[in-house]
Amino acid sequence: MALLLIHTGGTIGMVASDAGFVPQQGVVEAFLATLPEGREVETLRLDPLIDSANATPADWDRIAETIAAHHDRYDGVIVTHGTDTLAYTAGALCFALEGLAKPVIVTGSMLPLSVEGNDGARNLRDAITAAGQAEPGVWVQFAGRVLHGARVRKSHSRAFDAFAADPSDIPPSQPGPRLTRHPIRPARIAVLAVAPGAEESLLEHAAKTCDGLVLRCYGSGTAPDTPGVRAALATAQERAIPVIAVSQCPEGGIALGTYAAGAILRDHGVIDGRDMTPEAAYTKLAHVLSRDDPQERAARLSRALCGEYTP
Repeated sequence: MALLLIHTGGTIGMVASDAGFVPQQGVVEAFLATLPEGREVETLRLDPLIDSANATPADWDRIAETIAAHHDRYDGVIVTHGTDTLAYTAGALCFALEGLAKPVIVTGSMLPLSVEGNDGARNLRDAITAAGQAEPGVWVQFAGRVLHGARVRKSHSRAFDAFAADPSDIPPSQPGPRLTRHPIRPARIAVLAVAPGAEESLLEHAAKTCDGLVLRCYGSGTAPDTPGVRAALATAQERAIPVIAVSQCPEGGIALGTYAAGAILRDHGVIDGRDMTPEAAYTKLAHVLSRDDPQERAARLSRALCGEYTP
């Protein structure tokens, strides 16, 4: 079995320095050389390496392009990545790679392989196993669990068991007869949260200048019904920019219409994000806004593409 490991950066490949952990070439490769199963893994390092805190949609596109270019030569792909934005990259790959016929396993660590007692060794071993056994799609392997790539979120800032994902019967992949990579183009997307008495001019500015918005609402889908919020949502509606509502609660999602206080969202054409994570909503908007056809944009927004929400 032939596997490809794409090292993009992140804590897993760092070493200690006087200024803190810093990337160092060869850390991941040296560890793989100590594993019997590592002999079947070819490594490819993306240069420059990505600091996940600085990752952009252009980096997602670079990773997706690399996977697509090597898709037919390998039985599975492993992507090592920093944990801060790992959930965004996993979601973006789900949307960018239609018709995946192989498993893509995204992993990383909370402590580098170069540090004693790290979690990177276990995660990398498990990712190699998963790359040979998992169903086609984009999965996150972390702390002994294989998680849905379009539903995963970072749930803890320090613990080794740092990621969580709601279960889904829909695999993390878009079905298709062959692999098709959907390029990710630059788009102006804002993520804003409602809060009691929050400055509403920020929402109005985003509605005037952005290509799409992710609105983090209260509970099951409510927002302040104020003149400022109404004016901002009306601006977005007039400009025909998509606004996806998701919940600030990490579990449960939203259901627009449950409360009258959610009418302000329905009245202005806000899209019900159901139980999508903010990461999935953001990456789905990036995917959709990369399409030229407005009808295709609307069609993709209106349905679950890869299990990102519960239909």
